[in-house]
Amino acid sequence: MNVGYGKVRARRRWSWKNFWLLTMTLPGAIWLLLIRYLPMLGVVISFKDYKAQKPNTFWNNLFKSEWVGLKNFQFLNSPATLTMIRNTLLYNAVWIVLVLLIAVSFAVMMSELKNRFAAKAYQTMMFFPYFLSWVVASYFVLAFLDPTSGMIPSIQKSLGLKPTQFYMTTTWWPLILTVSNLWKNVGYSSVLYLAAITGIDTTLYEAAAVDGASKRRQVWHVTLPGIRPMIIILLIMSVGKIFNADFGLFYNVPQNSGPLYPVTQVIDTYVYNTYANTHNLGMSAAAGLLQSVVGCACIVVTNLIVRKIDADSSLF
Repeated sequence: MNVGYGKVRARRRWSWKNFWLLTMTLPGAIWLLLIRYLPMLGVVISFKDYKAQKPNTFWNNLFKSEWVGLKNFQFLNSPATLTMIRNTLLYNAVWIVLVLLIAVSFAVMMSELKNRFAAKAYQTMMFFPYFLSWVVASYFVLAFLDPTSGMIPSIQKSLGLKPTQFYMTTTWWPLILTVSNLWKNVGYSSVLYLAAITGIDTTLYEAAAVDGASKRRQVWHVTLPGIRPMIIILLIMSVGKIFNADFGLFYNVPQNSGPLYPVTQVIDTYVYNTYANTHNLGMSAAAGLLQSVVGCACIVVTNLIVRKIDADSSLF
């Protein structure tokens, strides 16, 4: 009897201990519920002709608006659909590869720095652009490309050349957008990879050095395998966002210039411009739902592929 009673008391203590530990997750759980899950009820707007009713409250408008089925998804039949989907997918595919290669390269190089002050300075300089909004970054780009007082047109004028009207011609914008995206986001990924590198057991490098491995061999056989889980996780998350575009980048940096739409129009800017003209909230919700569904499918498929190759590195 005493043994059984002792087990019950131990189980109760364990349960209460877990309960108080779980209460520490309440702030994050409440945040997820209010910010992430509760707004998912708005998915219904994708299938309704959302109109303001009397009284003009969200729930009243939602319940009284007319069901229209898949009508809000008809924007996919627009002549601009192929262009915006092509731009969204191609830009993201190229950027996923470039950010991965450049960020890993920078992380490896910074991990080899012996001067701690120089290492911290480089990390700060690379990480700082990530905190700037695209509104601010767009003015940096404008300072270079503005046809009247920009640095590049001014240099062209001084050389007797005709200034390039960057905001009227599409030629250079794939490169400009790519450089802008890399400048802003590579630093963040580099810091993540650098953190993973610092977690690698140093005895592995010592053993490799004893075996006569050069720095290049150590990077290839120790560093890269050590950060492979981080690379795969970030790759899966990036593929999940391949149908989403950075609205701030594609809207602010090209100044929403109409002549540039063939190379700057993506799903997010198309939906925004269409809503600004038609105030069709249902179409905006439909586009968001489509992006979420495709993104979820991409994550699941990519994770299944990773699980077959390396089950320990998969997300689930």
